Amino acid sequence: MKKNKISKNWIKKQHSDIYVRKSKIEGYRSRAVYKLEEINNKFKIFKNGASLIDLGAAPGSWSQLAEKKIQNSKILSIDLKEIVKIGKTEHIVGDFKDDKNKKKIKDYFGKKVDIVLSDMAVNTTGNKSLDSIHTCELAIEAMNFSKEILKNNGKFVSKIFMGSSFNEVLILGRKIFKKINVYKPPSSRKDSKENFIICQILR
Repeated sequence: MKKNKISKNWIKKQHSDIYVRKSKIEGYRSRAVYKLEEINNKFKIFKNGASLIDLGAAPGSWSQLAEKKIQNSKILSIDLKEIVKIGKTEHIVGDFKDDKNKKKIKDYFGKKVDIVLSDMAVNTTGNKSLDSIHTCELAIEAMNFSKEILKNNGKFVSKIFMGSSFNEVLILGRKIFKKINVYKPPSSRKDSKENFIICQILR
């Protein structure tokens, strides 16, 4: 399929999407906020006083929800892109995989954190198998980082795509965490291979 045809189909979906319309009405920056809200409703990720890292945060709807739901939170977001300031949330522009940015994150909190979120995905190429592999690679990077930065009872949530690399993510998750769930929120588009892995309590 040609790129311009893909773009037209995406625009058509956006206009007819109830979650896109809802996000605009409620002041959120993207429809992705409802995926996290549904994950939290089911798995109780948030707690008051929590410290939280939002990896691949742009445009910022997950951080928006975290600020709204968590009283006395300390939130740090990071993305390759700059984002408009969100309340008290601090933002780093850069790649979380770079050692200098990992140090900035650790220095900001000064201790282990409660929650690591990752809604990261690669820019789609049109090759769903390749996109799935690369997005799962990001999930693996985020999971390995969460092992460094999370408290023992910490929680990790990451986007994954079903595909050839899915089992690799699952195996690593079971090595690092005691409790693993894979969940497709109702607001995730039915034609998407997108799922989320919810991991709790370090081994």
